[in-house]
Amino acid sequence: MRIRHLRSLPLALSILLAACAGAPTQTPSRHTVEPSAAVTIDTPTAPSADKIEIAPATTDVWDQLRSSFAMADCDADPEILVWARRYTRNPQQFENQLHAVLPQLVYVQQVAAQYDVAGEFVLLPWIESHFRPVPGRKNLPAGIWQIMPVTAGSMGLRVDGHYDGRLDVPAAANAVMKLLKQYHDEFSDWRVADYAYNAGEFSVKKYIQQHGMPANEPVIPSWPVRKVTREHLTKLLAMACVVREPDRFNVSLPTLSDEQHLVQVAMPHSMPIAQAADRAGMSVDSLKDLNAAFRTDTIDTAAASYLLLPASHAQQFREALLSQGSRPTASTSLSLDDTGGSDPVSALPAAGTSVNISQNQKTHTVQNGESLWQIAHHYSVSTAQLQRWNHLHGPILKPGQVLQINDNH
Repeated sequence: MRIRHLRSLPLALSILLAACAGAPTQTPSRHTVEPSAAVTIDTPTAPSADKIEIAPATTDVWDQLRSSFAMADCDADPEILVWARRYTRNPQQFENQLHAVLPQLVYVQQVAAQYDVAGEFVLLPWIESHFRPVPGRKNLPAGIWQIMPVTAGSMGLRVDGHYDGRLDVPAAANAVMKLLKQYHDEFSDWRVADYAYNAGEFSVKKYIQQHGMPANEPVIPSWPVRKVTREHLTKLLAMACVVREPDRFNVSLPTLSDEQHLVQVAMPHSMPIAQAADRAGMSVDSLKDLNAAFRTDTIDTAAASYLLLPASHAQQFREALLSQGSRPTASTSLSLDDTGGSDPVSALPAAGTSVNISQNQKTHTVQNGESLWQIAHHYSVSTAQLQRWNHLHGPILKPGQVLQINDNH
């Protein structure tokens, strides 16, 4: 890979970038494959989307991350502390930034653990993009890893007008971690693996031929690499330093609830993004941010057969799909692929429901397993309207409960 200098991306790319205003300017790296590079990456296999897996609430993600660190600590090089202080010179802003991207960071951490990659590399997207899903423009890098199009091909990531695998968090994370593991298997030094990621494997091999493998000291190898490559490793160790000793920099590391963990949900068929967002109970923009690989307004299962969703919304989405798939017609059972473009959730009555119709009002008797969202979706009203009409103070319903459905909404 060869990395070239990239000008800072416009502030309008992401709300997170605005939050970075007080932090040192980051120069995302461009990753491109050199013709003589020996590493070949097979098509990455993203974690299974057949079931939802959530890290136990008792697990401290930061303790877990610290325990997986394999490189130098804060005091190994003065420049590490310099960059750590730059990142945290506005502690509140740093905490807000980190909180905003924590779901993605924890997801990457889980992938890194599967490949037995040093924990410092979980923080690599912070160095590359501050975890922003940067869209690809022509021959520019994209995604939280800032991968060049030519590199994506060698990593087994599909990039075309409909889908960009560099912005697929599960697929890209698996591809990058697999690459880093291969670099470490080859060089047996995580510092050299970082140099290879930034400067390219071929360049690293030339340095080894000319200067030999770097000694343990200094921590930042004394090879005559470009400044951007040296700083790449320094910044990575600096972020790890902050995670190691947050009190030293007057910051508190945020926590992540079980409901906020990102999980994969299998997609039985393609569907419009707006429809998927509605079934997940999310805004279209929020769902797109987490699934930015889809470049059109459709979730294309030919490209990726899963969605990445917060655990709480994932459960709602799965329930909506199950509800859709179990609604029978008068003579046949309606399958997920036989809807003719219509939405069976709104087209058919919920199984076992009791609906009484008056001139201006209906009632709905809650059945076992029904959620407020499902009922609202069936009657084409919002959950807020149902709560207001029935004086509900939360989403919890009881079987047998009778809900008023206002016909004048």
